[in-house]
Amino acid sequence: MRNSRSSPEPMGEASMTLALRFAAGSHTGLIRDHNEDSGYAGPRLLAVADGMGGQAAGEVASSEVISTLVRLDEDIPGSDVLTSLGSSAQHANARLRAMVEEDPQLDGMGTTLTALLWTGQRLGLVHIGDSRAYLLRDGMLTQITQDHTWVQRLVDEGRITEEEATTHPQRSLLMRALGSADHVEADLSIREVRAGDRYLICSDGLSGVVSHETLEHTLGAFQPPQDTVRDLIELALRGGGPDNITCIVADVVDTGYGEGDTLATQLHDNPQIVGAVAEVQGPQTTGQHPLTPAARAAELRAQHQPAAPPSGGGEDDGVLGTFGAYHDEPYPQRPRRRWLGRSLLILVALALLGAGGFAGYRWTQSQYYIGVEDDHVAIYRGLSQDLGPLSLREVHLRYPELKLELLKDFKKTELEKTISVGGLPEAEKKVSELRAEVACDLADRLRERQDAEQGEQAPAEDLQSENPPQNEQNEQNEQNETGQPGDPAAEQPDDGSGTSGANSEEPAARDLPALTEEQEELAAECPTAAQ
Repeated sequence: MRNSRSSPEPMGEASMTLALRFAAGSHTGLIRDHNEDSGYAGPRLLAVADGMGGQAAGEVASSEVISTLVRLDEDIPGSDVLTSLGSSAQHANARLRAMVEEDPQLDGMGTTLTALLWTGQRLGLVHIGDSRAYLLRDGMLTQITQDHTWVQRLVDEGRITEEEATTHPQRSLLMRALGSADHVEADLSIREVRAGDRYLICSDGLSGVVSHETLEHTLGAFQPPQDTVRDLIELALRGGGPDNITCIVADVVDTGYGEGDTLATQLHDNPQIVGAVAEVQGPQTTGQHPLTPAARAAELRAQHQPAAPPSGGGEDDGVLGTFGAYHDEPYPQRPRRRWLGRSLLILVALALLGAGGFAGYRWTQSQYYIGVEDDHVAIYRGLSQDLGPLSLREVHLRYPELKLELLKDFKKTELEKTISVGGLPEAEKKVSELRAEVACDLADRLRERQDAEQGEQAPAEDLQSENPPQNEQNEQNEQNETGQPGDPAAEQPDDGSGTSGANSEEPAARDLPALTEEQEELAAECPTAAQ
């Protein structure tokens, strides 16, 4: 069903007309000098982008992506909502790549993107990076996106726990971001909605500081969206505000029970833009009407029309920065710094980034695992995964004598998948245990071959010492009975109980593979070899 804003959805016995009631807010935070986040909330489109790249590149990337997606808010969505979201994301990615080609100083810029597109009955979701989307339904908060980060991959592989991920030094290292490659794979999905659902989209400046339980409690209080956005940003600031903070809260409400319903009159129809895109997007108007929703939102911000203050708010509650278009007056902005102060801050930021990268590298060099190099066992230092074209591992110790062909099948499988260890001592201990197993297997093979060789020599000695007297006795018996010399071979039937039968049951030494000199030396290391 195609509809400009909302459309009926049968639920239970009554037909409901569903719509979104939304609010957006953004804050620079207490550490960063400028805001690289961008956010947009409109009747159909809710989107957050967290830019990166240093200097002005981060805000350029997030602003460009939001500006590219804004047109979806004016379109009438249909059944191809995921196609619209996916193609828009790829178009935004291509635009960022083109901008880098035009201006090499923008090299390295990128941005996350998490967006919901409302069809009136369902929500289409596109997600790239570590911004997040949550759903609060029946009092339970669920994260409906998965972070595209290095740390999340470690959690998925069972290498670290969720608790360890929150303090991991590389928790902000992205595996996917718009602008990072010519083609970026986006997560796309459809969400069925219900009246009473509450959605949150936010940058990691909120989700990385405020716990899941606190988010659930704050959203579950069901204050109006604008009040909830304010509360969430304040929580992130109380947590130190180490990063830019951007969030959108949207409620799915039923407006089909009467035109005079007060809830319907509270719905926001005007789009809201926040963060970097609100600062760079100037009003574009023809006559008295802006051309785009983003321009309309920018015009709303410029007008600063008086409005009732949100509950619990005051003229100055200690919160710095601006949130969005829903409150009466902007919060005091930080004073403009002189160029020298800004330059010093940039140098400090670069130094911190360099220190963080060095700390991350140092951490990888303290990690070890056991794996395979060519055809033998080796201990590696670093991580088994690659970061794009970069390898994060190197061989620390080689064991060429421990060849894969000497291992049991299940051990080969474990090594091919790599064996995680807590450090180098544990890795060396596991290799020592593996070496002992191989040594004892080789010792068993060597002992079996020696027994076979001794078994082949014993029958020959027995025939020389025992058979002649028996042959002489047989000849004597035959002479006594027939008067003719007897045939020794005829007097010894091959019934399987004689010497020849016994030898046929033992394996021949020539059938057992000989051990190399290196393998014999390894077999001598088996603790039971001397026995």
